[in-house]
Amino acid sequence: MTITSLRRAVLPGVATLALALSGCAASNETDTATGGGSDTEAAELSGQYTIGGASSQEAAQLAWTTGFTEVAPDVTMTYEPVGSGGGRESFISGAYIVAGSDAYLTDDEGELSDATERCSGEAPIEVPNYVSPIAIIFNVDGVDELNLTPDTLGAIFAGEITEWDDAAIAEENPDADLPSAPINAVHRSDESGTTENFTNYLDVAASDSWTGGVVETWPNEFGGEGAQGTSGVVSAVTDGQNAIGYADASQAGDLGTANIQVGEEFVAPTPEAAANILAVSPLAESAEENQLIYDLDYLTEEADAYPIVLTSYMIACPTYEDAAEAEVAKAYLDYVLSPEGQEQGANEAGAAPLESGLQEDALAIVDTITAGS
Repeated sequence: MTITSLRRAVLPGVATLALALSGCAASNETDTATGGGSDTEAAELSGQYTIGGASSQEAAQLAWTTGFTEVAPDVTMTYEPVGSGGGRESFISGAYIVAGSDAYLTDDEGELSDATERCSGEAPIEVPNYVSPIAIIFNVDGVDELNLTPDTLGAIFAGEITEWDDAAIAEENPDADLPSAPINAVHRSDESGTTENFTNYLDVAASDSWTGGVVETWPNEFGGEGAQGTSGVVSAVTDGQNAIGYADASQAGDLGTANIQVGEEFVAPTPEAAANILAVSPLAESAEENQLIYDLDYLTEEADAYPIVLTSYMIACPTYEDAAEAEVAKAYLDYVLSPEGQEQGANEAGAAPLESGLQEDALAIVDTITAGS
């Protein structure tokens, strides 16, 4: 069964809506690429809205908030890259009408229940909007290419491997001129969905070397250099000496990016390889009908799949008490998930466009957003 077939088996109502939307779009050339809305409907919206969350989405969200003005010229949408945790907190408090997060909501700390309460007792909508590799970025004297196995990667960030010419790194990079120098391992200092995705991978794929578990806040006992946000990690690695870190690949710039072992191969962090991980991963067991959330298969041996990825989500309410908020939230998410929006994300932020079946399912869920009576 393909992943699209799996989604349709779990979400038959959504699949029906998706087909209806698809047929409507084919028969009505006045519909926009925003899913189900029209240019006229979006053009009638107005107001200023601040949303925010995952800093990894910053570049893509800048493209989306800018592009959204073309279909809703009287709406000013601003995205604050405050981190996934901050985005979820502000959504729960009602400060944001929608939020971006690099991790889906759970009740480990009561966030799912709090978000459900915020949404008048309905489970919040969670749909993927952004798939991008988490690159292992490096700036090491004399090293242009770097291969790392999961266990070696885990040992570096756990502070167990501290020198670049360590035997484990040398064995994986026989042609590299590794310096005899300390490793400066850079991590996020803030609560971060990127950190959660990265440590989730390490917890599964590098369990022999990584003992920190799955965390959004970096364990102090592992040391290293902390930096605020994705841009902070990139700056610290860029300006540091013999440094290594983890960040959304779209913001890696000119830094080196390591190849990670998958099966018998070392795989580069390309958008296409990152998107392929969803094709081999199941929906989370906790997923409701309006939630397309995934438990990634970090142990895949598919050589065309890069396993350390950000599957970022947009979080919204199925129903808003304020009609204007409902209309703007729906129109904005329609735009982000549209073919036009996904192409913008790819062009401006290096994200992989969502697979067409997944895109249709996500749009169908967003189309159910309504205003309360």
